[in-house]
This record gives sequence, structure tokens and C-alpha cells, in this order.
Amino acid sequence: MNLQPLEVVVYDDVEKALKALKKKMAQEGVYKEIKKRRFYEKPSQSKKRKREEAERRRRKAMRKMMG
Repeated sequence: MNLQPLEVVVYDDVEKALKALKKKMAQEGVYKEIKKRRFYEKPSQSKKRKREEAERRRRKAMRKMMG
């Protein structure tokens, strides 16, 4: 995770600023992290999840290379 705080400047429209903040949070992976930490994850589940995520990233990289 990024150690810099998320910052959104509010000019006139608070709704726009809120939307920008939510977008930044999603890009930083904050929502994913919150969901992951909601419940305890056993070490075996953690290893399995990390293995699946790595496989997903590898497939995505292969797709990107092919086309």
C-alpha cells in the first residue's frame, strides 16, 4: 500500500470530490484490504488466495503480450 495519504481537493461540488475520493480508494486497493481484513483468514486460505491472485496476474500478463 501507498504510505502517502489520499488527498482530494474540494472546490465547489462535494459530490464530485466524494466520487474522486472513492475512485482513488478503489485504485489504491483500500476496499479490497477492508474486505480482506473483515474476518480472520487461515494461513492455508491466505496461501491459496495469493496463489490464485498470482495466477490471475500471470494470465493477464500473457493476454497482454499476445494481443
